[in-house]
Amino acid sequence: MTSPIFPQFKPLELEDSPVLHERTWNDQPETSELTFTNLFIWRQRYGFQWSVYKDWLLIASVLPGRDPMGLPPLGPAPRDEAVRLLLGWLKDEQGAADPRIERADIKLISEIPQDGSFIVEPVRGQFDYIYPSGDLINLSGSRYHGKRNHISRFTQNHVYSYARLEASHIVPCLNLAEAWCAFKRCEDELSLMDEWDAVKESLGHFQALGLVGGVILIEGKVEAFTLGELLNTQTAVVHVEKANPDIPGLYAVINREFCKNEWSGVPFINREQDLGEPGLRKAKLSYHPVRFVEKFTIRNAGR
Repeated sequence: MTSPIFPQFKPLELEDSPVLHERTWNDQPETSELTFTNLFIWRQRYGFQWSVYKDWLLIASVLPGRDPMGLPPLGPAPRDEAVRLLLGWLKDEQGAADPRIERADIKLISEIPQDGSFIVEPVRGQFDYIYPSGDLINLSGSRYHGKRNHISRFTQNHVYSYARLEASHIVPCLNLAEAWCAFKRCEDELSLMDEWDAVKESLGHFQALGLVGGVILIEGKVEAFTLGELLNTQTAVVHVEKANPDIPGLYAVINREFCKNEWSGVPFINREQDLGEPGLRKAKLSYHPVRFVEKFTIRNAGR
């Protein structure tokens, strides 16, 4: 297909996968947002569009009624020219009240001038959590004592099996996600409805997106599922994880089994961000990340 050339942008669609996946993979990103899968399953929420300028891939979020913003340009360093170009387009062509690039990693920050022409701010709620895969598989040592206890109590009460996600699991997974959404009253919270849409997109297109998934079966019924992919050669990223909230310990089990069965050969697991939600932050910290992928917002100093 023909790529849109700046200043022309096109809405992100499934047919763009070969071009965008190649560009994102070649960049070997550390941030969880910068895979084609993530961009695709969240495209309705953010209105993602893309363009190409020189050797850089430009991605923007443009939706009626929302202030547009950009994602980090992908391509060869330094990318300061691409950053300036995208910020200018957001302001001049899209009328952004707050033209900015979000989810920028420290690598991009190091490539832009440190002369005061940009304002750079860290956003803690967007930091990705990185774990050694061996830690999530083995749960060794005193700091994982609680996790082992959760799994032990689960196995005392349930006979379960793990299976790689296949087409036959899609409808049961959708049913489980719908039940989870009803339990969480997704209709009362826009962010949960957006997440529900992203889950449906990921399950509905998991083969086309090249995702790897796993399910936990109890008495033949899907009670938990998860989906992920390689983010870079050293890291797998977990995009989706859902479990029956009425079964204690199930999240710990699906996390361990997915890592053990699918990602034991990958050094690290990226379990994405906590969005500043206290409960989610507590849960992610309880697995003792080895580090964070820090993310920043970039603005022109004279905007």
